[in-house]
Amino acid sequence: MRTVPAGRSVAVRVPGSTANLGPGFDSIGLALGLWDDYLFTTSESGLRVEVTGEDAADVPTDESHLVLATMWQAWQVLGVRPPPGLALRARNGIPHGRGLGSSAAAIVAGVVAGQALSMPCLPSRGSEVPIDREVAGDLSSRMEGHPDNASASVHGGLTVSLIPDESSGDVGIRTVTARPPLHPDIEVVVFVPSAQLLTRTARAVLPRTVPLADAAANTGRAALLVHALTAEPRHLHAATRDWLHQEARRAAYPQSMTLLDALRRQGHAAVVSGAGPSVLVLTTREQAADVQLPGGHGPWRRIMPGVAQRGAFVTVA
Repeated sequence: MRTVPAGRSVAVRVPGSTANLGPGFDSIGLALGLWDDYLFTTSESGLRVEVTGEDAADVPTDESHLVLATMWQAWQVLGVRPPPGLALRARNGIPHGRGLGSSAAAIVAGVVAGQALSMPCLPSRGSEVPIDREVAGDLSSRMEGHPDNASASVHGGLTVSLIPDESSGDVGIRTVTARPPLHPDIEVVVFVPSAQLLTRTARAVLPRTVPLADAAANTGRAALLVHALTAEPRHLHAATRDWLHQEARRAAYPQSMTLLDALRRQGHAAVVSGAGPSVLVLTTREQAADVQLPGGHGPWRRIMPGVAQRGAFVTVA
């Protein structure tokens, strides 16, 4: 078993993401132009963690930092010993606990940094490090527990993913990710609240079973959603109707659902972003300016982060 050597330094950038997009529960993701930046430096001893940016005060600065905990797991899977010392400087560009993929991005950062730092040799300073995105996507998705956010952060753009179910005879052992080409006119508008919501809280209220008619309706909309995002955006409003999770979570984020209802009544393809509580509207570049916070719904921060067309990447620092 080889050891990650001291004296290495890599910079990692990872985009945030939105997931589900209405009916694509745990399967459809979209990378957002909100970026976390990390600088990893291995050393002979000690651990130093500095965190700035979004919600920095809520982030631990010890070995329990999600990026570090993930990196140690990745090294274990890769059969690599951690370095004797490590310094991490993190700048959070993704709001935490808002359904914008901050946890998945942190997991992806730990996995790709673990890959890069453990390579037998690194390219010259300033060069991009070639990472194995298939491995990164699989490890990150399994650590996250579902592949939608992690796959989008690894690959960028629009992703449709699944984790194989070996018990039912799925072929292959790694997370499967397709990256359909996003229609060039697609734009996103996000309304971000000040309040946070833990993903585990949002998932705890979901029903264990759903009626067959609801499942069938959701399947049709999810299929239409992929078509709308890649070919015909005019179908976005119909394609973003959900039967599986949003209504079941209404009590967990009532203000989000009230805003979502108001936006959809105006004809906008509004969805809860991931596990919430942010509300996201899928629209076109021409119509994005029309997507505004309805009167009486505040305070929400309106942002247009754009779609990150590339996923996580690593450079030698």
